[in-house]
Amino acid sequence: MLTQLLMLQHADTAFPSGGFAFSNGIEGLAGLGQPMTPMDLANAIAASLRHRWAGADRVALIRAFRAHDDDDRLARIDTAFEAATLAEPMRAGSKRNGQSLLAAHARLGTPGAAHLRERLRNGQLHGHLPVVQGALWRAVGIKECDAALMSGYQTASSMTAAAVRLGQIGAIEAQRALFSALALLADIIQQPADDVNLQDRQTIEPEAEAVEPRRTEDAPILTSFIPYIEIAAMRHAAADLRLFAN
Repeated sequence: MLTQLLMLQHADTAFPSGGFAFSNGIEGLAGLGQPMTPMDLANAIAASLRHRWAGADRVALIRAFRAHDDDDRLARIDTAFEAATLAEPMRAGSKRNGQSLLAAHARLGTPGAAHLRERLRNGQLHGHLPVVQGALWRAVGIKECDAALMSGYQTASSMTAAAVRLGQIGAIEAQRALFSALALLADIIQQPADDVNLQDRQTIEPEAEAVEPRRTEDAPILTSFIPYIEIAAMRHAAADLRLFAN
């Protein structure tokens, strides 16, 4: 029961992580000059989950979760995520969001947060969001599989919230898009990540056979391909007036 309550606390938008300042490309899409339909929003979320989160954020988070107290491994994962995030607005947003989350946990006294924050200040970490999430959520007692679910949910939820705040979509239409995203997220989470498989996988699908992970300890294999969203985010970065940081 406590683990479930921890999930609710740390996935809640009220948690001071700084995520409210980032639209994950939605503001860039909204600025392309055409009205955003509910289907457009649903498609953007699906693309982000399938072609970015599943192969990059999720893999980095799981690797960081497992390497939580190994400074060298965390640094390699963080560097790999930096290299895999080609669009500068998305890269900068991930670091700013991760640094805000780390600062909140340091103030809350989460074990290991102060040490990670010091490494970030010394230039030994970039502080990308999934890496920080993986390390810190393990420290507060959240399970690996639950951490992956939280990350995916926050990705989808932040995009729907951004669309509503921008006046592109009504609240009811946004919830419909989020509901369809949850079904997709549940499907993705059943599949093994590129080079890791979820521990405690049996808690979601008990009858599934275990998938042996590929052993690539030096650096994870991260995959991402959302060019339309990234181009929109880069165009948005040059705008004179912005509501979100990316």
